[in-house]
Amino acid sequence: MQTENFTTLVVFDIDGVIRDVGNSYRRAIADTVEHFTQGKYRPTMIEIDQLKSEGVWNNDWEASRELVYRYYQSQGQQRQQIALDYNQLVAFFQGKYRGLNPQQWDGYITTEPLLLSIEYLQQLNADQIGWGFFSGATRGSAEYVLKKRLGLTETILVAMEDAPSKPDPTGLFKAIAQLENNNSSLTPVLYVGDTVADMYTITEAQQIQPERLWLGVGVLPPHVLGTSQQTEYSNKLINAGATTVLNNVEKLNANLIQQLISNI
Repeated sequence: MQTENFTTLVVFDIDGVIRDVGNSYRRAIADTVEHFTQGKYRPTMIEIDQLKSEGVWNNDWEASRELVYRYYQSQGQQRQQIALDYNQLVAFFQGKYRGLNPQQWDGYITTEPLLLSIEYLQQLNADQIGWGFFSGATRGSAEYVLKKRLGLTETILVAMEDAPSKPDPTGLFKAIAQLENNNSSLTPVLYVGDTVADMYTITEAQQIQPERLWLGVGVLPPHVLGTSQQTEYSNKLINAGATTVLNNVEKLNANLIQQLISNI
């Protein structure tokens, strides 16, 4: 990918945007919470969405821990009374999501449907739209989908290990710096995500760098499409700063990008 003469920069979140994680990451959250509450509580997809809508639980390990804490609090216990080893929780979660084979991942990650094609990204290149990824997923997990599934041998990726958790926009700034070869041209930036934290990230970026045009593009994750939660989920993204909300990432083409920019 060339890193100059871009008309626009698009940075994608990965989970819920590039791949469907409803039966992987979110399943691992539910499994983990159920395990660490001794089988007494398994959160539903709606309950996980409600937690995510608070805008600060982008890290799924921390989200799992929080749901465990809240369950025990609902039973009258104080947090400081709850014996919960975070490292054990992370290890259990990873065993479900990544799998137990350290040589070859064989967990829920292997079942994730892709939500975009390599041809879509190639069309962005043809339209002089620069693109990269900023995700709260671990680098290993993100590279699994980008390299192994999509076949992207080289791409710009800022992962969990590279920046603070969203909605802190540091990782977004890092991705943009790489796209621009550290020579800022104030090209308009779109950040594409499926959570409130993603949209808060773009509004935080706008506050820090108001001289650049920032647009948040919400994408509805597959597990809410066609359900009674779809409208509510969409409204939460808009209220958090989304300029528009799409039901599939590939609808964000050059024509729509130009339209969104022109409407500002």
